[in-house]
Amino acid sequence: MGAGHAHKLYRSGSSLVHALPPHTKLAATFAFVVVVVSTPREAMWAFGAYAVLLGVVAAVARVPAGFLLKRLLIEVPFVAFAVLLPFVAEGERTEVLGMSLSVSGLWGAWNVLAKGTLGVAASVLLASTTELRELLLGLQRLKLPPLLVQIASFMIRYGDLITDEMRRMRIARESRGFEARGIRHWGVLAKSAGALFIRSYERGERVHLAMVSRGYAGVMPVIDEVTASRAQWSYALALPCAALVVCLLGWVL
Repeated sequence: MGAGHAHKLYRSGSSLVHALPPHTKLAATFAFVVVVVSTPREAMWAFGAYAVLLGVVAAVARVPAGFLLKRLLIEVPFVAFAVLLPFVAEGERTEVLGMSLSVSGLWGAWNVLAKGTLGVAASVLLASTTELRELLLGLQRLKLPPLLVQIASFMIRYGDLITDEMRRMRIARESRGFEARGIRHWGVLAKSAGALFIRSYERGERVHLAMVSRGYAGVMPVIDEVTASRAQWSYALALPCAALVVCLLGWVL
């Protein structure tokens, strides 16, 4: 399987985290997120401990704080949703800075912000230290359904081509004096979207026929067999194991 496309989240490096096999990092990230989600929202100190653990991983991976914080902006829509919760939720009310806010809404907002931010941060760290091609190999190694892995592989491989096709179509419209200024131009944009869909579908048909003619039978060949030693699994699972200890203390305390 090959998909040699770099992505903007990846930061090249030679750290211990970069060197870990991709399937160990995927398993560790998933386990960490599950532990974070399972933590009671009242254990506010536990989420601070999780942030410290991620900070340690970022330091070991040599991922700058600025690089990480910029990519956390992807969760802005969730932040906006969380900010609204105290205003729209029902139940007991409390006064905060002269505003009447729902107590359950405040807890809900904290729950979304804390767990969402930690989950996104863990995912960004994973993407920052693992190339897309390696992620696909890791998913394959973890026995994810082959069809899903293939869909993800083709999406990554041909996403840039579709984007470039959209750019050429936009340039062609603008070279003919078109400029979308209102609802009366939506018809042209809809036709462009339809044309792009047809072109993408036809490209997919051609690619599929080319693959079948070369012996494709529903399973992609595995070029690189990724394995992991016990030591590498131990390094990768150190994060979720430490988080699990924090989670258990959060439930006890």
